[in-house]
Amino acid sequence: MPILIVPQLADNFAYLLVDDTSRLAGVIDCAEAGKVLDEVKRHGLKLVAVLSTHWHGDHVGGNSELVSAIPGLRIYGARAENGRIPGLTDEVADGDSVGIGKLTARVIGIPAHTNGHVAYWFEVDALAFVGDTLFSIGCGRVIEGTPETMWQSLLKLRALPDDTLVYCGHEYTAANIRFAKTIEPGNPDLAAREKEVARLLAAGQATIPARLGAEKKANVFLRADVPAVAATVGLAGQPAAVVFAEVRARKNRF
Repeated sequence: MPILIVPQLADNFAYLLVDDTSRLAGVIDCAEAGKVLDEVKRHGLKLVAVLSTHWHGDHVGGNSELVSAIPGLRIYGARAENGRIPGLTDEVADGDSVGIGKLTARVIGIPAHTNGHVAYWFEVDALAFVGDTLFSIGCGRVIEGTPETMWQSLLKLRALPDDTLVYCGHEYTAANIRFAKTIEPGNPDLAAREKEVARLLAAGQATIPARLGAEKKANVFLRADVPAVAATVGLAGQPAAVVFAEVRARKNRF
C-alpha cells in the first residue's frame, strides 16, 4: 500500500492511502483539500473515501470542499463526535471496519483528545493512523477526556504489534524529544531517536512514520508504568495513570 504524505497548514499531515490494484485512494484527515486533490490528480488516483480521526478543523477542514469536488465521496468519522465532522456519511465506532478498495482498516476508539477520537489500523499492512492521540515521542493534549482515559487510549495503541508504522497528525517530533529528555535524559533509545530526527529534518524529510516498537522504548508517554519514570516525577509506586497525568501536565507547561 503506497502512502503519500501531503503536508497541510503549518505542521499537519494528511495521508493518501492507495490500493495499487484498483488505484482507488482514501485520505486520512484533510485540512486543505486543494493539496490533496492535486496529489490525487498527479498520481492518477480515484479518491473514494475520507477517514477522519477527530473533529478538529486542522484535520477535517477540507472535507466539505472534497465532497463538492467528488460526488459520492464517503466521509468516515466517529459517531461519538456528535455530528461535528463536516460531510459525514458513515459513522464508525470502536471495532468497526472501513475499506478502500481491497484495503481494510479496523477502527480503534481512542478518546480523550476528543470524545470520539479514533485510529485506523491496517493490520495486514502494519499501519496505524492515530491522529492527535499519539505522536512520535509525544501524545496529544487531553481536551475532552481525562488523563485516565488518555492513558487507556495509549495502552490500546501500545498493544499493537511492534512492527506497526505509526502515522500521526503533526510534525512535533523534535519538540517532543526536547521535553522527553527532561524526564529520561539517560534513555539510550531516546538519544538514538534524537539523532535520527536531526538527520531527517536536516534532509528536509518528515520524521513520520515512526515504528511502534521504537516508540515503546523512547516515548515517555507510553512509559508511565515504568518504575524509573514514576520515580523521576516523584510518584514512585503510584498508578500509571497518575504518573501519566503528571508527565502530561509537565508537557503542558514546557
